Amino acid sequence: MKQIPMTLLGAENLREELEYLKSVRRPKIISDIAEARAHGDLKENAEYHAAREQQGFCEGRIQDIEAKLSNVQIIDVTKMPNTGRVIFGTTVDVMNLETEEELTYRIVGDDEADFKQNLISINSPMARGLIGKEADDVVIIKAPGGDIEFEILKVQYL
Repeated sequence: MKQIPMTLLGAENLREELEYLKSVRRPKIISDIAEARAHGDLKENAEYHAAREQQGFCEGRIQDIEAKLSNVQIIDVTKMPNTGRVIFGTTVDVMNLETEEELTYRIVGDDEADFKQNLISINSPMARGLIGKEADDVVIIKAPGGDIEFEILKVQYL
């Protein structure tokens, strides 16, 4: 099976979610199902059907996380030699050359990506354009609205 690249923090977050689902969420759903069964006729019991649906979602998420963790390749950039190049896991400060807006992004795996926290997926156009480049390089990112030029200000191995 294909290895899934992930940062150390991303893998830890998945493990915490898995633990929560198994130790808190699953037992709660089981007790909800038992309580709904006690109400009688299951055909017209909305609480029972809702609890069963939640159980399906929970079990599916547990299987998804377990599959990802079994194929994860944890990449810790703090243990890699700092070559100054943008690689998976690095934090990159860039400046939009048109607007002169400065942005900071961290390149992470697909499951960790959260644009609101400036965590961009390794498969995003921005990350693909930055990979392999160094500070002071100018890159052109192909965005849906057209090409955007960025200058790499700093590359950090945090």
